[in-house]
Amino acid sequence: MRVHVDRTKCSGIGLCEMTAPAIFEIGDDGQSQVIDEDPPETERAAAEEAVSNCPTGALSIED
Repeated sequence: MRVHVDRTKCSGIGLCEMTAPAIFEIGDDGQSQVIDEDPPETERAAAEEAVSNCPTGALSIED
C-alpha cells in the first residue's frame, strides 16, 4: 500500500491528520503531507478512512 496526497487539491482541513496521524500531518505550508508513504498494513483501515473522509478528494491509496 502506498499513500499519496494531491497537493493541488488539498485545502488543509486536517481530517486526514486526525484520522490517521501515523500517516498524515499538516505541514508548515498548511497542506497535508504524508509522513510514511508506505505504511504498515496495520494502518490500512485508518488510511482508507482518511481517503474516504477527505472533502476535496486529495488523498489516494495505491496497492
